[in-house]
Amino acid sequence: MPLGAKAESTTPAPSQGGGKEQRVTKQRRAVSAALDELDDFVSTQELYRILQNQGVSVSLATAYRILQSLADEGLVDVLRNGDGEAVYRRCAVTGHHHHLLCRNCGKAVEVEAPAVETWAARTAAEHGFTEVAHTVEIFGLCPDCTGLRAAGKL
Repeated sequence: MPLGAKAESTTPAPSQGGGKEQRVTKQRRAVSAALDELDDFVSTQELYRILQNQGVSVSLATAYRILQSLADEGLVDVLRNGDGEAVYRRCAVTGHHHHLLCRNCGKAVEVEAPAVETWAARTAAEHGFTEVAHTVEIFGLCPDCTGLRAAGKL
């Protein structure tokens, strides 16, 4: 290690998927803490700007890697927004769920959809598919943005 360099913690992060354990670095802790403070989905670029504004030294490439790692471990949800960009959020619901996502402000609501689960299982079985997975994301305007649109402010 070069003179004056700081060693980072190498405490393994818990892995839910039984995969490779991740080092808990200062950058990983900062990304995780920033996600804990956000209510809505955020792109890597947006999270990177937040971290930079907080004075956290993390490269954009590192932010991408950390977010992907957290998603792989099931610690954050990832979905594609209306522009096809990956966005991330720490979700309160630990089981399988879906999202309503506002196209204007990015507000997200977690929803369980038993009818969707039944439909997906039935459709897969009808076509002989096994070990299926699915995601359903519904995009629209949240009540606040709907009100702004109705008032001509959006």
